[in-house]
Amino acid sequence: MKNKVLKVHPSDDAIVALTDLKKGERIEFEGQVYLLKNDVPVKHKFAGKTYQVGDPVIMYGILVGKATQVIEKGDCLTINNVKHAAAEFTGKTEQVSWQTPDISRFQGRTFQGYHRPDGKVGTANYWLMVPMVFCENRNLNFIKEALLKELGYAKGAKYQQHSRKLVEMYQSGKSTDEILAEELLVEEESDMAQRIFPNVDGIKFLNHEGGCGGTREDSDTLCSLLAGYITHPNVAGVTVLSLGCQHAQVDILKKEIEKRDPDFSKPIYIFEQQEIGSEEKLVTEAIKKTFVGLIQANEIIRQPAPLNKLTIGLECGGSDGFSGISANPALGYVSDLLSTLGGTVILSEFPELCGVEQELINRCTSEALANKFRSIQGAYAAKAEAVGSGFDMNPSPGNIKDGLITDAIKSAGAAKKGGTSPVTDVLDYTEPATQPGLSLLCTPGNDVESTTGLAGSWANLILFTTGLGTPTGNPVTPVIKVASNTRLAERMPDIIDVSTGSIITGEETIQEMGERLLEYCIKVASGEISTKAMQLGQDDFIPWKRGVSL
Repeated sequence: MKNKVLKVHPSDDAIVALTDLKKGERIEFEGQVYLLKNDVPVKHKFAGKTYQVGDPVIMYGILVGKATQVIEKGDCLTINNVKHAAAEFTGKTEQVSWQTPDISRFQGRTFQGYHRPDGKVGTANYWLMVPMVFCENRNLNFIKEALLKELGYAKGAKYQQHSRKLVEMYQSGKSTDEILAEELLVEEESDMAQRIFPNVDGIKFLNHEGGCGGTREDSDTLCSLLAGYITHPNVAGVTVLSLGCQHAQVDILKKEIEKRDPDFSKPIYIFEQQEIGSEEKLVTEAIKKTFVGLIQANEIIRQPAPLNKLTIGLECGGSDGFSGISANPALGYVSDLLSTLGGTVILSEFPELCGVEQELINRCTSEALANKFRSIQGAYAAKAEAVGSGFDMNPSPGNIKDGLITDAIKSAGAAKKGGTSPVTDVLDYTEPATQPGLSLLCTPGNDVESTTGLAGSWANLILFTTGLGTPTGNPVTPVIKVASNTRLAERMPDIIDVSTGSIITGEETIQEMGERLLEYCIKVASGEISTKAMQLGQDDFIPWKRGVSL
């Protein structure tokens, strides 16, 4: 490691510890000498100057907090001496110029994708099973049980042998101490049949708890979200189960599909239980029609597509003090590369843009987009404050423990995923991303609600950074998990695809890592690499009910 500390921006007065630092340690950095007043854990920050009460704390070149007491130069910054503070934002105040990155390495490159009639290209080929209301989850589960194993999509019972072994020990008279001392090894049982439809990557089931009983806004939003999944480039066709009397009516779903694709031509089979009658008849007919649909979906094969057909969603979860220094800026470079190539990038999680709003407003390509972002962000913040839960309450205990002591620090680092390119579109939740370049999508900071929204807005890949380790995936969009530090990648290799820890140690630059990540994306998009989330079958799907979720 070249240095023990880092100043992210030249104007910063909060200094980042790249390793554990001890009280009394003398740090020499960029012509300054810092005598540490107390221990500073790795990823945390210490004062680069003496703060008086109320003084601003600057990191990433912006306001990220204010001192609540006198903090001496060399003191560790904590939740006990710093409180959240963020700059106010207005309309566009300047026109931001942009230095495009060198894309020569990627010009003319292609990926192997699934071409759809509407011109979009998928990175996967899934059949979708959609309930209009939670009442149909049971029937959906019957269909899942009937199809997956027989068609070769079921995974082995990974932990079932544990129970079998424990039962055998109990029945043979082993003591509780002997049972607890037994080493149980995980050996995934191979009960998978040969895949009947090799060109269909899977059958995905969007079980959820909505569709009725809540507000009409929530049921309408659910229909809009489901339409986003049905028209998604990674989806070949869909089976829809409806009860009949729920708020989330099939007619609403059809209108939302038509809004996104007026010439919609994918196979879609809709079954309404109250019209069909018995559960057995519904499930049997749904299985037969789905099987026929799978035959059609299997006829689609991967073909070359230009990189501008990629739409990459950007997400972070379980962030740490390195996320905004390594993993997120690396994604930012991917974002700039793809934007320059004519592709689409989606930056989500509006609560984690707190404090960087003015920069994003100034990057908007029009006043209309700037005003739309201001309106959505302002309304979201006001709704949170109205119930006593402002954006300042966004950092989780894990975030705080690993150095993200204010929401503005977390947000400034999270926003690095969006790079430096112009903002070409601003989307409210469930609106599809259709413009090349960087789009801002309103979602909560909640990992699964946000990734669910990214896929609903047509992201055909998701880059997901984490510093603490987050086991999250999506039913239709491959999620590439990117670690901010090497220790995490080594500790949780079953969920991490790529580590950016080499940026922290100085072995790679942000630009080099960004290029490596885009190469990885091309391989995943072409079906050459199955992400860890896909291997684990992590099909997380949680629609956002438009209440306060941070």
